[in-house]
Amino acid sequence: MTDNKTEKALRTVEGRVVSNKMDKTVTVLVERQVKHALYGKYIRRSTKLHAHDAENACKEGDIVRVKEIAPLSKTKNWSVVEIVSRAAE
Repeated sequence: MTDNKTEKALRTVEGRVVSNKMDKTVTVLVERQVKHALYGKYIRRSTKLHAHDAENACKEGDIVRVKEIAPLSKTKNWSVVEIVSRAAE
C-alpha cells in the first residue's frame, strides 16, 4: 500500500533579479557552471525564470531564492521564497 501523504521535494534555486517591471512578477537569472564534455573547461550557463513576487518587494540586482510551484500563468511557475541579499544602492 502506498502512502499518498508523501510529496515530492520542490526545487529551490538562487538567482539575481534582472527585471521587476511586471506587477507581482520578477525575472530571475539563474547561473550554473557545467563542464564541457570534450575539453573539460567549466562554462557558465544561465536560465531566466519568471517568479511570483506577491508584495512587489524585489528590486533589480537583488539575490533571491525561488521555489518551484504549480503554474500561475503560461510562463510563471516559480515563487520568491526570500530575498537573500539586497542590491547595492
